Amino acid sequence: MADLQDDLHSAAEVGRIDEPYPQEAAVVAPETYEPVSDPDAEPLTRARAVLAAHPVADGYSGLPGALRRLPWYDLDLGESAVDADVPRLRKGQVGAVFWSLDLPGADDGDRAVGATLEQLDLAKAVVAAHDRGLRPARTAGEVADARNCGQVAVLFGPAGAAALGDSLGVLRSLHALGLRVLTLTGASWADAAGLTRFGEEVVREMNRVGMIADLSYASAPTVRRVLTVSRAPVLFSRSAARALRPHPANLPDELLADVGRAKGLCMVPLTAEQSGPTVRDVADHLGHVRTVAGPECVGLSGTYDTGGTRPQELGDTSCYPRLIAELLRRGWDESEVALLTWGNVQRVLREAHFTARVAQQRRPPSTATLAGLDG
Repeated sequence: MADLQDDLHSAAEVGRIDEPYPQEAAVVAPETYEPVSDPDAEPLTRARAVLAAHPVADGYSGLPGALRRLPWYDLDLGESAVDADVPRLRKGQVGAVFWSLDLPGADDGDRAVGATLEQLDLAKAVVAAHDRGLRPARTAGEVADARNCGQVAVLFGPAGAAALGDSLGVLRSLHALGLRVLTLTGASWADAAGLTRFGEEVVREMNRVGMIADLSYASAPTVRRVLTVSRAPVLFSRSAARALRPHPANLPDELLADVGRAKGLCMVPLTAEQSGPTVRDVADHLGHVRTVAGPECVGLSGTYDTGGTRPQELGDTSCYPRLIAELLRRGWDESEVALLTWGNVQRVLREAHFTARVAQQRRPPSTATLAGLDG
């Protein structure tokens, strides 16, 4: 991943291209892992024990959009009209979830910005109305705090790139309002040909404020360029292995290897369309991504409440222990499961935060414009 050096600021502002980051940006992983379950117990019992210590951090939920269509709901008591409510999140041992603000079919420009702000406002209101079970979070520390208080941490994002309205000022404002993930598709500066100069500056400014880039559905040239430009880890909020299932959002092995080298995070979706119709198919994808990208680069993305067909035995958010039990049956180490469910997301959040702290010391807020860089 490249340094923050660019064409818009002098070397004195952004630092030399070969200058290493300060030591504080390093994230040190634990040297050992202490097992938390009885190795002789049944896989489902072991799965629940592992999840009690390392709950699921779910990479993509369409719940805010699903709630917009309901005249009334109560997530604390339970809501049968959606796939995720507080009782089922707790039963599934979910500790954190990213709430998508994507708006399929939304207009570009100012209307997309306004629609995203409305969706963010709704998401915040939902969390505030269910504060016994849900808690907003922006950092790895706040996610851990929510879990320790018995609440599910809710992180806002991803939102679509159209939400920026091609303005870095809007990017900073959305981040200040709580948005933490932006999908780099659907914009003129991130298309099939890759990133433009303005697109590269968007990525640098995302690094500077601590916004995480989501590259699901992005073109291969865009993915490779973002991996080169970004100093912070990227994630794929809903991408499985194309070698096992040819879906446009799934990643071929060469890109999965690139993601592994960049220490990004590929979050495998629990949908029949992308991962297959059974829990075993989902486990196959998780195993493939683990093999090609590495155990530090695979995560879970329920993609519940997005309208997709669910694999058997994974109908809602209460079903995560069944998937983890299948992985344990296949010989996954508990330490690898702990990374899959919780540790890898926490690492990405921590590194995005550290990268932002360092970047803010090196360069001021960017004043670049689409017209100024791309003409």
